[in-house]
Amino acid sequence: MQIEIVDTVDEQLHASLVRLIAQLSSSRPALEDLRAVVASEASTLLVARDEARVVGTLTLAVFRIPSGVRAWIEDVVVDEGSRGRGTGEALTRRAIDIAWGKGAKTIELTSRPIREAANRLYRKLGFAMRETNVYRLERPRPAG
Repeated sequence: MQIEIVDTVDEQLHASLVRLIAQLSSSRPALEDLRAVVASEASTLLVARDEARVVGTLTLAVFRIPSGVRAWIEDVVVDEGSRGRGTGEALTRRAIDIAWGKGAKTIELTSRPIREAANRLYRKLGFAMRETNVYRLERPRPAG
């Protein structure tokens, strides 16, 4: 298995990422959106490849706020048929290294309680549960 930083998104990679993200969310990333993620200085898109096949992905956002440089890990997905082989750990360790290298003081992520293996992994890697409330505001859908 190989962990790569994505620098370009072609149709083939787009299809692979759509397939993976469907295992996590009902969102379907557009090709242009993935290209924007790759082009952004604030985000790093990682993929795990098993030979030529993409078997995992993770997005790291590193950003500066008044209290310092912070990092956030999002959209961690390992293909159902490839789970339990260390792919999620390899992706997360690479993201941690990148975040520390960019000066992040903290790295945060969220994980649904039902994702038991992922939660065990994050605790194993040193992430700690925070005593906080997480709020979300979704953009209203246009009428009609």
